[in-house]
Amino acid sequence: MGHLIYGNGAQEYEFDDRTLSHVKIAIVTKLRRHESFLLNWQIPSDHGGGRVSLWISREVPLAFVFADVKPPKLNERWMEALLQSGQRTGGMVVVSEAEAEAVLGKR
Repeated sequence: MGHLIYGNGAQEYEFDDRTLSHVKIAIVTKLRRHESFLLNWQIPSDHGGGRVSLWISREVPLAFVFADVKPPKLNERWMEALLQSGQRTGGMVVVSEAEAEAVLGKR
């Protein structure tokens, strides 16, 4: 499992490495465009349930820590779905790889 480390308070959020790799590229793409946005995801019920929303901007420190040494092969459609969801007022929603096609189908 990997971790997204957010802000000066160093809050850590756990994601599987494959998901975190795709989220990282989507976040970096938006930040390179100087776009701030909300990043949203659901907390699985086996981890207490609920949801998280983080304000992502160039001013907030971020770090991505991966358990695996080798990065996974990236799925362009998954990244496209993440970036597309990031265009909405509600912000980017972390979806699973399986859910990505459903997000893209709603265009």
